[in-house]
Amino acid sequence: MDRTVIIGTRGSELALWQANFVKDQLAALHIPAELKIIKTQGDRILNLSLDKLEGKGFFTKELEEELLAGTIDIAVHSHKDLPTENPPGLIIAAVSERENPAELLMILKDCVDVRQKLSVKYGGIVGTSSNRRKAQLLALRPDLEITDLRGNVPTRIGKLRDEKYDAIMLAKAGVSRLGIDLSEFHVEELTPTEFIPAPAQGVLAIQIRDNNKILFDALQELNHPEVAEQLALERGVLKQFGGGCHLPLGVYCRKENGQYQVFTSKSDDEEEFPDRLFIETPTLEGVTERILAKFAKDRKFPAKVFISRDISANSYFRRALQKHKITIEDRSLIRTVPVITRFDSYILKNIDWVFFTSKNAVEYFFKLQPQFPKKVKFGVMGAGSEDMLRRNGHFADFVGEGTDTADVAADFAVLANGSTVLFPGADNPMRSIHQGLSADTKIIDLPVYETVLEEDVEASGADVMIFTSPSNVDAYFANNLLEPGQKVIAIGKSTGKKFDEMGVKYVLPFSPDEVGLAEAVFGI
Repeated sequence: MDRTVIIGTRGSELALWQANFVKDQLAALHIPAELKIIKTQGDRILNLSLDKLEGKGFFTKELEEELLAGTIDIAVHSHKDLPTENPPGLIIAAVSERENPAELLMILKDCVDVRQKLSVKYGGIVGTSSNRRKAQLLALRPDLEITDLRGNVPTRIGKLRDEKYDAIMLAKAGVSRLGIDLSEFHVEELTPTEFIPAPAQGVLAIQIRDNNKILFDALQELNHPEVAEQLALERGVLKQFGGGCHLPLGVYCRKENGQYQVFTSKSDDEEEFPDRLFIETPTLEGVTERILAKFAKDRKFPAKVFISRDISANSYFRRALQKHKITIEDRSLIRTVPVITRFDSYILKNIDWVFFTSKNAVEYFFKLQPQFPKKVKFGVMGAGSEDMLRRNGHFADFVGEGTDTADVAADFAVLANGSTVLFPGADNPMRSIHQGLSADTKIIDLPVYETVLEEDVEASGADVMIFTSPSNVDAYFANNLLEPGQKVIAIGKSTGKKFDEMGVKYVLPFSPDEVGLAEAVFGI
């Protein structure tokens, strides 16, 4: 480039960080650049919620107009703010690496209740300007009061500091880029697989005129094609649904172990319970069409779902299925009973970690009223165990994600190797997490319950059969067979292994909790 490139940007701290980030990258390519600050409609109108602003691109339109007019050469955007189509004459020349697209829930410390999911006190006031966040928050916590929150990132955090809200939700990417100290708050990080982000969240878009080939070629040094491929899927879904920033839609695509994993959450408005879908596939070809088909208004749902677990009246899973008038037949096919009524607290003297592989393990362990002589850390397998741990007044320091216990074991080993780990659990544990730990890790098994199979289990005629443990599989198929057309969902690979041995096809949810089960039923 033989001249200084003009970068157009909004004037917020985050926008300036993003523009300076691109400027520094251009400098590394020996391309001089300077910034021009441009105020957008979204910056000027702060008294309306985002879904009340007219049109689309209320954080990008003015930058695009100056780009078309030739007064700037580059516009730097948060990719998620862009409409799904470029104005004629403009293109996205490059996309950045993806910052962690997780959400942060920042809570005033005196409004924290560990026994509640997400840790916000019952009936708490949560600030967010996103309909997508509102819908997903209310699905997890219908008791919360969601109120609008506008302003740049420091302004929003300042409103929480001034106690105008009990908690607020922001994208982690923006907070991380600004290096903001959040130690005065309790912070819950919600991963993009449990709380699905906006399409393209965490990515910067570098926009130019489509006839500027010299600049386009230079910017390819900054482009990340693998990110662009995944964003094309996310934004393609957004485009097909005809939505903008106000649509309660979350889409997240990532590549794990050679497979694409696509998570979608959608509702018609922020008050409606969102439907969720998980797809795992070796190729993205046809995935947009698969997603559209599952969310079609005229799609058919199973009439009845059996699950080998008692489901509470207000649970996420029950509400997700009731939305589509799906009947739930919930009955456990096993009983659990304690194997000890007390234990010597001396066993806890040198414990560093306590790891639970099931909700039952958490429940029966805390019924023993353990007294810890020092601070210990807690690890759990899945969100269900995490919720039970919360009900007993403790946060999880590690939560295993997904259904592959080998992967969870490997992740846990990074934290726990070389320490002393207590495993409260069944009297005949599978020890799948144990196997991932190093030889210098001291492992202590503490049987706290045993499983008893129910006899003469009655068959179910449900369209979908969900089995929550290997023991429930054993109990059901002791006297029953699957009926023609019945589909099977298995929680966890150990449960799935039972069906492998039987030669039965089954669906394995991404996560072994009620959200993962709802995704699996929706995907049938």
